[in-house]
Amino acid sequence: MSAPQPIRNLILVLGDQLDLESSAFDGFDPALDCVWMAEVEEESQHVWTSKQRIAVFLSAMRHFAKAIRHKNWPLHYTRLDAVNNFGSLGLQLEADLAQLRPSALVMAAPGDWRVLQSLYATAKKVNLQLDVREDRHFFSTVREFADHARGRKQVRLEYWYRALRLQHGLLMDANDPTAPEGGQWNFDADNRQSFGKTGPVNLPLPHRFAPDGLTQEVIALVNHRFANHPGTLNSFGWPVNRAQALQALQQFIEQRLPLFGLYEDAMWAGEPWLYHSLLSVALNLKLLNPREVVAAAEVAYRQGAAPLAATEGFIRQILGWREYVRGVYWTQMPSYVERNALDAQAALPAFYWTCDTDMACLRDALQQTLQHGYAHHIQRLMVTGLYALLFGVKPQAVHHWYLSVYVDAVEWVELPNTLGMSQYADGGLMASKPYVASGKYIQRMSNHCKGCRFDPAQSTGETACPYTTLYWDFLQRHETSLTKNPRMGMQLKNLARLDTASRQAIADQAQAHRAQVNAITT
Repeated sequence: MSAPQPIRNLILVLGDQLDLESSAFDGFDPALDCVWMAEVEEESQHVWTSKQRIAVFLSAMRHFAKAIRHKNWPLHYTRLDAVNNFGSLGLQLEADLAQLRPSALVMAAPGDWRVLQSLYATAKKVNLQLDVREDRHFFSTVREFADHARGRKQVRLEYWYRALRLQHGLLMDANDPTAPEGGQWNFDADNRQSFGKTGPVNLPLPHRFAPDGLTQEVIALVNHRFANHPGTLNSFGWPVNRAQALQALQQFIEQRLPLFGLYEDAMWAGEPWLYHSLLSVALNLKLLNPREVVAAAEVAYRQGAAPLAATEGFIRQILGWREYVRGVYWTQMPSYVERNALDAQAALPAFYWTCDTDMACLRDALQQTLQHGYAHHIQRLMVTGLYALLFGVKPQAVHHWYLSVYVDAVEWVELPNTLGMSQYADGGLMASKPYVASGKYIQRMSNHCKGCRFDPAQSTGETACPYTTLYWDFLQRHETSLTKNPRMGMQLKNLARLDTASRQAIADQAQAHRAQVNAITT
């Protein structure tokens, strides 16, 4: 028997790089190269990862491995329960390199600083070159964003979004390629309505994918190996392969995009999906390319199947916000994760893991999160995130929770959204002001307050809404620093109307609320 052919390039594929068209496969020769994948416990343990998130990644990885094998490409795949599993990507790769002995390592740029440093360290240890290639699953590169941000004290989404619209000719006027379709760059004024008193009617339910054999194996493994991790897998139905992701995209475009913009900020008790796309997990695993997602939305508008306001609002999430947070992450790491501009030091309340709270809006968002691994952007920003910000939770604890529980959480997108947008921990690099509001905002955008024992109009007393109490307390605690922010002027003027006795009563109520919450442990 002849000796096995030496491996030229070992192609490293991570759990969020499941794309057969990845730059890592450029020049791939199945006679010379081999694909490497590994399920390791560290990726589920460095934060206390929810069952839904673990299952999404493992199932999608196993389905991608199946696609690799279908192409008859050489694949070295280590399962989580394999006897030769070393528990971390670095250790697993080092052990496998001793066996495989490739000449070089190749991968697309990962989405996590920690992972990149670990793989660089392993390659250096074994004296192999690690060729990290551009991740083509974005419209822009990190270098392009860095050039755009250079010299700016604040890097705002709006200007980056406009630049990308112009560069890629998306939603531009057919008669003037320098002008936005409809004569304006965004249509926020036409979007973001509530469902009113009657609520949503005849909601189109998104397609949930019944677990196949591979996914059932993963569910059993997760329930056994990570039995004490948060959440449940009873409702698991996320797309875990390319075909399912395309089906989910088509269904959103046809059934929910037309009303997406109008209700993108609305909430309704017991309704987790509403008109949202639910495509972020498929996008972040690279089962979908953002170009095909944006193109499908624009085609729907051009064909008259979706209004401009809804289409623009959705495209801004993909072309604008997604590209923006990635640029912030990679230009600000590794120091970004340590930022804490408001010096928030409180522990994350225990009910973020148990849902045991009387606040109806927060309980609903937490229950939904742990059941499905999902909450839409307003629930994350203006319910779970808002409460943590007002309470004064240390932003790193909030970051770890978001990274733990959501199926679409990869650090490049989750960290800036949490520390920058939600918790204002970067001091305004991303958000032009802290996104703070009282319980009246939640009352306006949902039906949660109707059945809640707390009154969003009250800041003190037995029925005072904790959001409202903590909102006024937040303004008081940070009044000096917030006076420097022109966008906080109206809120601070309202604060100035409170007399000394009212301020003290609010501070006392906030302190009592924190003490009550902190007394509860898991």
